[in-house]
Amino acid sequence: MVQLAPAAAMDEVTFRSDTVLSDVHLYTPNHRHLMVRLNSVGQPVFLSQFKLLWSQDSWTDSGAKSGDHREIHTKEPPPAETSSTGSPPGSDHGNEGFSLQAGADTTGQEVAEAQLDEDGDLDVVRRPRAASDSSPAGPLRDKVHPMILAQEEDDVVGEEAQGSPHDIIRIEHTMATPLEDVGKQVWRGALLLADYILFRQDLFRGCTALELGAGTGLASIIAATMARTVYCTDVGADLLAMCQRNIALNSHLAAAGGGVVKVKELDWLKDDLCTDPEVPFSWSQEEISDLYDHATILFAAEVFYDDDLTDAVFKTLSRLAHRLKNACTAILSVEKRLNFTLRHLDVTCEAYDHFRSCLRALERLRDGNLRFVVEPVEASFPQLLLYERIRQLELWKIVAEPVT
Repeated sequence: MVQLAPAAAMDEVTFRSDTVLSDVHLYTPNHRHLMVRLNSVGQPVFLSQFKLLWSQDSWTDSGAKSGDHREIHTKEPPPAETSSTGSPPGSDHGNEGFSLQAGADTTGQEVAEAQLDEDGDLDVVRRPRAASDSSPAGPLRDKVHPMILAQEEDDVVGEEAQGSPHDIIRIEHTMATPLEDVGKQVWRGALLLADYILFRQDLFRGCTALELGAGTGLASIIAATMARTVYCTDVGADLLAMCQRNIALNSHLAAAGGGVVKVKELDWLKDDLCTDPEVPFSWSQEEISDLYDHATILFAAEVFYDDDLTDAVFKTLSRLAHRLKNACTAILSVEKRLNFTLRHLDVTCEAYDHFRSCLRALERLRDGNLRFVVEPVEASFPQLLLYERIRQLELWKIVAEPVT
């Protein structure tokens, strides 16, 4: 007789076959205060910090000066690994496992050496002693104060947001989600798009912009440092609530640039914006008028992983472009992912290939008084956030202009 395995408990954490994990989280580990709360659907929520390199004095070869993005010169990207606070390796923040110190080799160049003890062994920071040890044999070590896990309804944002430095972006996100929840993770394409927004300040300064499929809201937060108004859109009350929390965590960045971020629901499978006041994150008539009267920038990152959704994104882009009173520019960020498929018995990029076919179809489209000009954006602009900028990351610019 075959005995069936007992059913998993409802609260047991399991990883299904469609679990997806963003590579970004592998390069920005948070050893301290990793998990901060549970969201309303019971998923663990983590807090990561991303440091803006243009306001960081330690990267002297970048040519950047604090607050002046235009003086940055493109260099080799810095190492992808960061410390627990998102600071570069060797900084004074966070790294609890071991410490590095600068030394000199025989050529006179500075190198990083592991900290050694008096016997020549690797000096590892030990676990803190218990607080009950009233007469320690040696020097006291720092005590660990773990983050208290908070519930969804608890407001843990207020005081933390007020004291945030202006070169740190703090993002709450989940990890290892099913495919339908990938918007709750941070993806490299969003960081590439953020880099481009910071580089093209002239395009975003003072504008009204809309992000499609904003996910955690990282790109919208960056855009708000220059734009007048950013409509940060996605679907799902839980995801939009996460966007709202991240905007509150980084409100000091938008306030410094005078921008406003508004979190709104925008469903690509529906023709009209939701105006039902009973629905969370719905639109008011004033906001819809402001969007159609003033928006000139549309942008999206990492939303081209499913063919049906990709079709819906392009239909939404076309529909919005025809409703806007001004000519608009769309910036799209995508990662070309290589996958081995049994159907082809080869490595393919089916989702990316479909994305490219949609670009070609949009360029051929002659609908009404608009035409769409599509061109790739060379990724030679400076890297201002710590992540691994791989060659599979691409940016595309779409300009919707009147037919003459």
